[in-house]
Amino acid sequence: MAFPDFPPTLPELLRRAAAKHGDRIFLTLGERRLSYRAAAAESAQLARALLARGVGKGTRVGVLMPNGPDFGVAFLAAARIGALAIPINTFFKARELGWVLRHADVHTLLCWDQLLGNDYLERLESAAPSLAGQRPGALVAPELPYLRQVVVWGKSLRGFAERSEDFVAGGARSAFDAEFLARVEEQVSPADPLVIVYSSGSTAEPKGAVHSHGSVVRHAVNTNQFRDAVADDRMWAPMPFFWVGGLVFTFVSAMDVGYALVCETHFEPSATLAMLERERVTIGGAWPQYIQALASHPDFRTRDLSSLRLGNLLDALQGVRRAPEMRANSLGMTETCGPHTIDRMDVDLPEHQRGSFGRSVPGVEHKVVDPETGATLPPGTPGEICVRGYSLMQGLYKREREEVFDADGFYHTGDVGHFNAEGLLYFQARLGEMIKTGGANVTPREVEIVLDQLPGVQSSFVVGIPHPTRGQNVAAAIVPAEGAAALDAEALRGLLRAELAAYKLPRHLYFYPREELPFTDSGKIDRKKLTLLLAERVARDSSA
Repeated sequence: MAFPDFPPTLPELLRRAAAKHGDRIFLTLGERRLSYRAAAAESAQLARALLARGVGKGTRVGVLMPNGPDFGVAFLAAARIGALAIPINTFFKARELGWVLRHADVHTLLCWDQLLGNDYLERLESAAPSLAGQRPGALVAPELPYLRQVVVWGKSLRGFAERSEDFVAGGARSAFDAEFLARVEEQVSPADPLVIVYSSGSTAEPKGAVHSHGSVVRHAVNTNQFRDAVADDRMWAPMPFFWVGGLVFTFVSAMDVGYALVCETHFEPSATLAMLERERVTIGGAWPQYIQALASHPDFRTRDLSSLRLGNLLDALQGVRRAPEMRANSLGMTETCGPHTIDRMDVDLPEHQRGSFGRSVPGVEHKVVDPETGATLPPGTPGEICVRGYSLMQGLYKREREEVFDADGFYHTGDVGHFNAEGLLYFQARLGEMIKTGGANVTPREVEIVLDQLPGVQSSFVVGIPHPTRGQNVAAAIVPAEGAAALDAEALRGLLRAELAAYKLPRHLYFYPREELPFTDSGKIDRKKLTLLLAERVARDSSA
């Protein structure tokens, strides 16, 4: 496996990107344009200011900003001096914000003042009331015992925070000049922790996966070989950079190739379509619900999107609707720095490979084990998928290593699936999502794939509803396709009988607009909430 031919650290990757791509645009947001060269220059100024304020290797630096130039400069500044960056979810309310700042031991917070009516300084003060009345510089807040300074981009301010322009100016007047910064960067190694990425936390409090410089840079470069992005591309970047997919597979990947990332503060179909046309976006990929919202908007056919050449938005523009199993998918998670299985996603699979999730990423190993005994299972036998390799996290923040990895260094993902003899992964479900009905196991995804192919169905989500004698019954929430005729549950069930064994047939079929179903911030169905929603619906129907 070929890894980068340079020390895989963010400072070195940025230096290479600035030298190679120079004035090419790196990040856009609204009217603002940030080139690769400017990203290097502006992040150097902020890095010097951080050094002047006592931030150094291992210092926890929170970044609370939307995708765009400010996030890029802030994240790179922290990375250049060996600080541990913590990208923070911009959707967080006061309780969630306070929890992550406290759990991550954030020392310095770099943030926007507000976004879309969300006042982050107000939320911060709500999470830590003792900040009220304090002055910038050396904060002392028992609620956030490690927090010492808050630096703000924007117009509004609280007494405890400092404006970014004043903070940067202080660094320019300090003894920490460009030559000193270069000496600091020389001490940043691939083994140094770079980032704590927090999961979306849909089932419990978020987990913080610690990734090193080496794993992040190598994984971005390694996975770039599976797609055709080039330096001339302009990629729509709707995936938040505070999640691993946006950070590694988009932000850092762009630095390797040199393409532009076109960002927006929020998704709104009309405004997004106008932006895609104006920016001449060439790669348009996003969550299915975003694509559906764009494709069904009245402006979709009137906007000039002829610059598109890759992505599922291009499929929608061409009127192509491919079933998910037609293309290779990938399986990944925060703990594995993104995909740990992957394949080309731009060609249709041969019939015998459909429904697969690719092969192990080069440099990553897998085993499948019995979740109860831990015994390794042979190819073709479903079990829990375990991962180890270069892209695996260093650990979960504040968790001992023995809690996280097994004796052989594998991480047990909680995903159920199997590898076939060709090395292709077939994902089935999360542990705990398997439906046990009348003594038989049902994989929700298998039923969803069949449902999604039926006429009039846009998407489906299958869960198990508790039953007093069968254990669980299979239930499905179905989102009708735009403009489809009214769907009939019994008619759909009749079509399913030809495709599925009787015990896999949903005993409960309900139809919902997509906006009425529970999704996590990361766009995944919240299966716990969906189970409660459908169970309540079943109970109401039974008592009627």
